[in-house]
Amino acid sequence: MVAATAAATAGLLVLAGCSGSADPAGSAGASDPNAEIVVGSQNEPTNLDQIFGGSSGVTEVFTGNVYEGLFRITDDAQVEPLLAAETSVSADGLVYTFTLEDATFHSGKELTAADVKYSLERFVGDESIAARKRQLSVIDTVTAVDDKTVEVTLSQPSISFTYNLGYVWIVNEDAGDLTATADGTGPYELGDYRKGDSITLDVNDSYWGVAPKNGGVVYQYYADPTALNNALTTGAVDLVTSQSNPDSIAEFEAAGFQIIEGTSTTKELLAFNDRIAPFNDARVRKAIYSAIDREKLLDAIWDGRGELIGSMVPPSEPWYIDLADNNPYDPALSEKLLAEAGQSGGFTFTVDTPDSGVHSTVAEFLKSELAKVGITLNINIITDDEWYQKVYTEKNFEATLQGHVNDRDINFYGNPDFYWGYDNADVQTWLADSEAAASVDEQTELIKKANQQISDDAASVWLYLNPQLRIAAEGVSGVPKNGLNSLFYVSDITKA
Repeated sequence: MVAATAAATAGLLVLAGCSGSADPAGSAGASDPNAEIVVGSQNEPTNLDQIFGGSSGVTEVFTGNVYEGLFRITDDAQVEPLLAAETSVSADGLVYTFTLEDATFHSGKELTAADVKYSLERFVGDESIAARKRQLSVIDTVTAVDDKTVEVTLSQPSISFTYNLGYVWIVNEDAGDLTATADGTGPYELGDYRKGDSITLDVNDSYWGVAPKNGGVVYQYYADPTALNNALTTGAVDLVTSQSNPDSIAEFEAAGFQIIEGTSTTKELLAFNDRIAPFNDARVRKAIYSAIDREKLLDAIWDGRGELIGSMVPPSEPWYIDLADNNPYDPALSEKLLAEAGQSGGFTFTVDTPDSGVHSTVAEFLKSELAKVGITLNINIITDDEWYQKVYTEKNFEATLQGHVNDRDINFYGNPDFYWGYDNADVQTWLADSEAAASVDEQTELIKKANQQISDDAASVWLYLNPQLRIAAEGVSGVPKNGLNSLFYVSDITKA
């Protein structure tokens, strides 16, 4: 076995120590190490277990805060070791051996290799619907060599293996049902969970790593962006994780709040059910794309912030191609494509629209745009829980609006069983081969091919890339800047 860092073998940078891009602004005197940080958010988890589709909200609260992985993805998208104190990789890239840190679960149980084996196997198991399950299906066997050593054998090399492991929670194998409870090794433990209201994280006094700089964190949830902004204005919360009401930004700036702008991976999508007519015809999908003035939409929603994209890959990723004009705004072209697809008289379809964020506003804009080319759009407003069941799980929909936050998530288009059902054999091959690539350059070229193809096929309509905006009160510092897959590490946040 050749000793090497796993991420170096995978073509990724491994950093020693815990760095990131936390915003240093906001210092207004000495911080209070016992201060409780109150975080306002509209991104409530649907449940507390990542393998049962807890939504991006569960990542925001728990990843890196309550639960930890073998590796950690930093705020600037680098990979660093976390619970894996040492890593070695076989010469053929198929066997990874991890030596574990001396860590303890919140329940008091010591972390062992058996917990890692259990966690990895449950993540890729039959019941799991975790977002990165497919990417980690290369895991063949997991062996607990001894209490502190884990050996993972892959069915084929995976250049992104350690990166993907950064999103897998290591949980206590004896914890049982984790949909409403938690037992991790992180700097915080679950103090209180009130569904529909709040989640409280208490400092883990027995944490094996660097202690948090605050006295605990409360996530307070708001369904309405106006109520969230009012909470920040009145001091009921110290910061908001994401600003979805652009009209309020100028007011917050004038009032002395900090506007923290970072790099986003959140794509606003009009996703079709590509399995069913008429959306199984690329000409129809492209016609809808060209009927929408996305630049006008972006300006209406975000007033100069954010940017247009033409595929699932944002500019922050190495396989980005500028495809913003690949399906141009051109109503005449839209009508031509509809005629070619036998839809010259137009048609009617329903978009299932979550009631959170700006989705309903976007839906009304789309309804107006599509009417100009003879398409009638019916809007069905549903809750996030209903969306998860109806759209994501049952795939019982025609089209939907959703903000996809995951980084490096073009792989969803290589999975015909994903909720939108896009099925292209070339794309599946390119994406599968990219994971077995011998170099980052080879991986990049293969994913660029897939990137171009899904855009050519208008597999979805990528309306725009959200700006990443957090707002914090004066005196709050250490707030992570970027919106990478909804990661939001809170241990460095302080307030004076």
